Amino acid sequence: MTNGIIGLQDWFETPAGRYLLAWEQQQFEWAVADIFGFHALQLGLPALDALAANRMPHRWLATLEPVASQQAPRAALLTDFAALPFSAASLDLVVMPHTLDSHADPHATLREVARVLVPGGRVVLCGFNPASLWGARRRRERLCRRFGLGTPFLPQQVEFIGYWRLRDWLRLLDFEIEDGHHGVYRPLVRSEKWLHRMGWMDRAGARWWPIFGAAYFLVAVKRVYGVRLLEAAWKMPANASTASVPLARRSSDNRTGKENVQEQELSFESH
Repeated sequence: MTNGIIGLQDWFETPAGRYLLAWEQQQFEWAVADIFGFHALQLGLPALDALAANRMPHRWLATLEPVASQQAPRAALLTDFAALPFSAASLDLVVMPHTLDSHADPHATLREVARVLVPGGRVVLCGFNPASLWGARRRRERLCRRFGLGTPFLPQQVEFIGYWRLRDWLRLLDFEIEDGHHGVYRPLVRSEKWLHRMGWMDRAGARWWPIFGAAYFLVAVKRVYGVRLLEAAWKMPANASTASVPLARRSSDNRTGKENVQEQELSFESH
């Protein structure tokens, strides 16, 4: 925390941050449990283990800054999200918990994810919704900060990217949206006691104003049109031109008047 402005990692340790992480942990566990493959990658936010329910043999965590071992669910890879150290079409799954919100160049990050995903690979991500009570609080805090009034509660280095705007970005990169929904309808308060009292708003919001949740969740699959996967030819067909064919040849003996039937195996080779 500097100058009274809370950082992203510190903010997720507040009551509101833990409330958001709990909802997002459930969404990731539901989404990645039945995605199969060999290689999966999580970009950022080590406080949330987005690949905990996934069963791929190779799973990595990539971060922009070094993190303590007790804060990361597994060994972390230090890299720039816009220049991942993976070859093209090498990953089956990429999860992005608030990755685009907190990166300086979200467009480049999303293009890099599209590059490393195999055809049919999936990207699972979540982000802050500007069309929500939290988004309204964010705009008010920025206005007050411009005039030097008050201390912002939300992390200021995070950008709120609109839900429909992000869907358009994904479509431009040939992603097909498989699922998208919102959650987290309680207002942004500092007290855990009042946050608990507002629990009824989660049920009411999901029914009456579903698109105004503070966070959204998206699952998209990479489509490469015109590509057809061919199965391996395990058995080569026999060459018909060199196959032996049994034939029956009938020959007659004019002197005895008897017919002899002989079976011979002839091999014909086409030229």
